[in-house]
Parts: sequence; C-alpha cells; structure tokens
Amino acid sequence: MTRQRKTKKSKRIVQSRDLPHKLRIIGGIWRGRKLEFPANDAIRPTPDRVRETLFNWVQNDIVGARCLDLFAGSGALGFEALSRGAAHTVFVEQAGDVGSYLRAAAEQLGATHAEVHVADALQWLSRAPQPFDLVFLDPPFAAGMLRTVCSFLEDRGWLKPSALIYIESAAQDGAPALPNAWELVKSKKAGQVGYHLARRTVGGDASN
Repeated sequence: MTRQRKTKKSKRIVQSRDLPHKLRIIGGIWRGRKLEFPANDAIRPTPDRVRETLFNWVQNDIVGARCLDLFAGSGALGFEALSRGAAHTVFVEQAGDVGSYLRAAAEQLGATHAEVHVADALQWLSRAPQPFDLVFLDPPFAAGMLRTVCSFLEDRGWLKPSALIYIESAAQDGAPALPNAWELVKSKKAGQVGYHLARRTVGGDASN
C-alpha cells in the first residue's frame, strides 16, 4: 500500500510540472486576462506586487512609449506595458518554444502592436538600433550578462535621451553597476530579487 501511494504521488508531481504556468495581467485594458506560458524552469515571471510597484513608478511615462522586453520569458512586463497604454513592445526571447507562446499570446490578446523576435539578446542588440523609451531587463541571474547588456544598450544607440531602464537582479548583489549616462532613481527588494529603475540622463557620459 505504501509503495502504491508513493507511486501515485510521484505521478501527480510529474504531471503538474508538465502543465503550463499561468500569468495574470494586473492593470490596463487587459486587466484580469490570463495567459498560459510553457512550463520552463528558466522562466520566472515578475511577481504581481513587483509589477504593480514598477508600473506605479513609470505610470507617467508608459502611455505611448516604445518598449523593449529583452529577456521576455513569460512576457509579463511587455504585455503589462501594452495593456497600460504603451504604443509598441518588442519581445526578444532566445527559446523557440517560448517565442511561439509569445506570438500566440499576442494574437490571443489582439496585440497588433507587439513584435516578437526569437534571438540571443546580445546578437539582437548588434543590429541597427531603433531607440526605445522603456527597456525591461530581467536576464538569467547566474549568466553574469547584465553589465554587458547595459553597455550594448547605451553604446549602440538603443535608448532615447531620457529612456527608462527597469532591471531585475539577485538581491544579494545590491544595486547594479550602470553606465555613467544612467541614474538609478528607484531600488527595492522582494525576497531574493532586487528590482531597480534607472533613467538615461541627456548629455551624460556613455562610458562605463
């Protein structure tokens, strides 16, 4: 009997891991809409309360903004931005299955102002730039990519003069190192995650 119970429990665990995960949009025209994204351990959507804080920070800048969700994953930040009035969001995601989900989610929402690219983030940033008003950066914490990505954004012309850059990083790392042209304007922690908002200052020195 004990062996059978263990087997059943194990089957339930495997099945739950295979089920898609759900994302809820928390504000704007799609408030309450739910999206199902692939069950992938590498995808960790920004929690609702952190998203709420972030979009309170940028509420005066989001309407009509051109946004970049660079390590898109579930698309939580990019879709939330569109829901709250952003004019256009570009999603960049390396995993092909996640890219397919993002396209399907955009179609489900009727988000004709969403653009999805399946590509490595740094390779994508090596193309000809089209500057953004707001950039979301939530790279894999262990990859150590954040400083390089920030340099690419600044040095290669991806940011408008007063662009906002939202960054998530490991809380234990403290405030991220930023290009000299960026000013850290907000910084908070939620559990193991630190989240920060920087603004590009007009006429700043772009060197690191």
